[in-house]
Amino acid sequence: MRLRRLLSGLVGLLLAALAQADSGCRIAYDMGSSGIRAGASNSLAMAQTDIDFLGPLWAGRGLEEVIEPTITALRELPLRAGLGADCVRVAGGFSAWRLALQQDAGQLAGQLERIKAASGVALLVMPQLAEGAYGYRGARQLLGARLNTSHVLDIGGGSMQIAGESSAFGEVLGQKVWHRQLCLALRGTTTTPCELAPLDDGQLAQARQLLDERLLALPQALPTLITLTAISRPVARGVVPAVEKLLAVKLADGVQRQQISATIARLAQLPPEESAALLATSPKYLAYLLSDLLLVEGLLRATGVEFLQVAELDLTNLPGLLADEQAFAWAGHYGCYLQRLREQGLAAYASNPASCAVDAR
Repeated sequence: MRLRRLLSGLVGLLLAALAQADSGCRIAYDMGSSGIRAGASNSLAMAQTDIDFLGPLWAGRGLEEVIEPTITALRELPLRAGLGADCVRVAGGFSAWRLALQQDAGQLAGQLERIKAASGVALLVMPQLAEGAYGYRGARQLLGARLNTSHVLDIGGGSMQIAGESSAFGEVLGQKVWHRQLCLALRGTTTTPCELAPLDDGQLAQARQLLDERLLALPQALPTLITLTAISRPVARGVVPAVEKLLAVKLADGVQRQQISATIARLAQLPPEESAALLATSPKYLAYLLSDLLLVEGLLRATGVEFLQVAELDLTNLPGLLADEQAFAWAGHYGCYLQRLREQGLAAYASNPASCAVDAR
């Protein structure tokens, strides 16, 4: 709870810094649950590669098997995109890296030290509230005046964030993580994706209760009344088309919570092969569709939002990370950061780099 209060206070300061930051040449890496994107402050070019970071963590093997591929990617992605060779380099590690920190902080700190030595990149484990601030900045930058809600909803593979100008909530409830929890609770397996449907009323109630329990802290983190825009593909390419198809409606700017609930009731009754034939949805989204619908419904229930606006964005954490003075300050005190990471965990990021005794790289 103390960490959440500390990071909540940092969100406002971070958003203010992001709005006015204008620094020299920087390269940033967005380290998601299934890959890496690289971009620079002085270029519109971007390069990316796929690496499954969550898989080995879920299997209990840690990140060791992906450390060398990560080092290779950190070296090669800027070259592929034609980014500057002499830029300061910082990576933001998000959901998978938070999980690795939770599993073994000492081991992860040692791996990050090796990554820095081999690639020159200072990889920071970013708190979810900082990730939420990045998401809001990115959405504001891309949508401009079209973003007319107080908060945005960003559902990733490992985590989800609801972020606004001065408040945010994040939880380890991304598309893959939530689906895996339902597979375990309702089907007794951690093999994912699993076939959830058909589900009876009792199983749907169990799923909703499980989600409500995971979202107990949400009302305290956000204002009483918020409005919400979903910016993620699981909503734009999965939830919205399913509602339109199963309810025979045409949605314009968004979707009602009651429409999502009605779609869940219909989809939960269908065997997988019938859903596939009826929806004609990409297998990439169909496999997670029922769990995505339940997740979005539960988030709307927890926030009291009745209408969810939808605006699909190709959103990354790169703009926010490139403008994050706190993150780049740690690049000059990285040895100190790693020591604090071992001792303080996620709170290391929010501590003051200037208080480090030496300029330890």
